[in-house]
Amino acid sequence: MNTITENITVEDIVKKTNLKHIAIIMDGNRRWAKERNLPSAIGHKKGVDALKTTLKACDDFGIKYLTVYAFSTENWNRKQEEVDFLMNLLAHTIKNELQEMHENGVKINFIGDLSKLSPKLQEILFEAVEYTKDNTGVNLQIAFNYGARDEIVYAVKNICRKVKSGELNEGSITEETISDNIYTKNIPDPDLLIRTGGELRVSNYLLWQIAYSEIYITKQYWPEFNKKSLEDAIKDFYHRQRRFGV
Repeated sequence: MNTITENITVEDIVKKTNLKHIAIIMDGNRRWAKERNLPSAIGHKKGVDALKTTLKACDDFGIKYLTVYAFSTENWNRKQEEVDFLMNLLAHTIKNELQEMHENGVKINFIGDLSKLSPKLQEILFEAVEYTKDNTGVNLQIAFNYGARDEIVYAVKNICRKVKSGELNEGSITEETISDNIYTKNIPDPDLLIRTGGELRVSNYLLWQIAYSEIYITKQYWPEFNKKSLEDAIKDFYHRQRRFGV
């Protein structure tokens, strides 16, 4: 490892690079379970533990925003039993972890088309957002029933409505207009995108937002991801030269 990296703390790297936002594709829960001859449900539960560890690590390191890919618009195509389990796992996790996250200052938000979820699950998610809205710690965005192309369609429809109503002039539409009409408005774009599980694709995740994000791939499955894993990703980020197209 570079000796310069060894002599600088992760907290100092975060400050020096102005690293604000990390996005994660949490991949590998099912493969982790399969390799251990365990049900996929166990892998998903271990994935929740990894998220809790990562969220705490972000707080320790001074990362202000964490966005995680929990359930994609394509995940509805999985077996109904697994889909039902993931819905119940989200509800159970939010209900059981909400108070601790609130006490730790976490501000929770959900991005995606939540209208497709059951009314009961929507109520649980909206209550979590409302309960933590004034917190000033890590901003946790959970992408659920999320797809980046779906998000762009959502933004286009929003903009079309505003043009039709006269609120917005067609000639004044800019990149900022798009950014102001997607799920992550008011949130800085990710500086670093982490994907676990070793796959080399972005899987319809934050396509607009990651235009200039640095990408870090680890072969670790998500249930194995821990504070040291996040530290390694941040140290790798430290050696990137972010040119933003220049």
